[in-house]
Amino acid sequence: MMTKTRFVVTNEQVGTRIDTLVSEYMSNISRTRATELVRTGLVLVNGTIKKAKFKPQVGDEIEVSVPEVASLDIISEDLNIDIVYEDSSIAIVNKPSGMVVHPSLGHANGTLVNGLMYKIKDLSGINGELRPGIVHRIDKDTSGLLIVAKNDKAHELMATKFKEKTVKREYVALVHGVTPHNFGKIDAPIGRGQKDRIRYEVISGGKESITHFEVLQRFAEYTLVLCRLETGRTHQIRVHMRYIGHPIVGDPLYGSRKTQSSDFGQFLHAKSISFNHPETGVFLEFEAEMPKEFTTFLNEIGVV
Repeated sequence: MMTKTRFVVTNEQVGTRIDTLVSEYMSNISRTRATELVRTGLVLVNGTIKKAKFKPQVGDEIEVSVPEVASLDIISEDLNIDIVYEDSSIAIVNKPSGMVVHPSLGHANGTLVNGLMYKIKDLSGINGELRPGIVHRIDKDTSGLLIVAKNDKAHELMATKFKEKTVKREYVALVHGVTPHNFGKIDAPIGRGQKDRIRYEVISGGKESITHFEVLQRFAEYTLVLCRLETGRTHQIRVHMRYIGHPIVGDPLYGSRKTQSSDFGQFLHAKSISFNHPETGVFLEFEAEMPKEFTTFLNEIGVV
């Protein structure tokens, strides 16, 4: 069985590779997954198979066929996943820092998905065999709340909510330095680094990226901030805070060379998430307390 999605290329999308277009339009599909779909002939441009680097023109119709998962070859593990909420459509989980979200090369087990397979019987299959139920992700070393879809309808509806920016997310971050501003808006485009493709940077021509922040508490050498995402780019908060000179404490990729070394990981926590239920429309709001390691460190550092 295949799930088919069609869309027409707009002026703003001209000059963009077909695999990038697919991953941007279908927020539940990663760039890697989109490239794989193109390579296997499951993405058509005006009914014709193209290579991943092909750049469609205005008015071209893109058809994407995504195979539904027939079976899942994932090791089910009892990882004591913290399920904050669950119904027949979705689940909200509180991921610990240090846990990878889904299996990949080098991470065949011990991931959130492995734990979900143990605790939840039904998960959506839209993202393929290795990412069942995963609507959105947070980094390995970020803790906090994630939405999981238990069927394809709920997954598609939640993906649309993310695309339309109706899912509200707040993060708590401890950053280096003492910012003089109580509130701020960082409106700076983000794209993959030109020299280091693992890193993302604020670059001209990058994707629109907007982060709002509010100071919660100032310390002698650090600031605790609440970040609200208006867009959801890869590593967005980490890149933006580094951009304004206040990298996240413990961040191994974007942090200061003198950053706090900790087994906990980076001090970034997905604190709250709110949205209207994908099927009932009921407004839902969830909040997760900061991990013990996070609060312990806050208690150890001096307040301004």
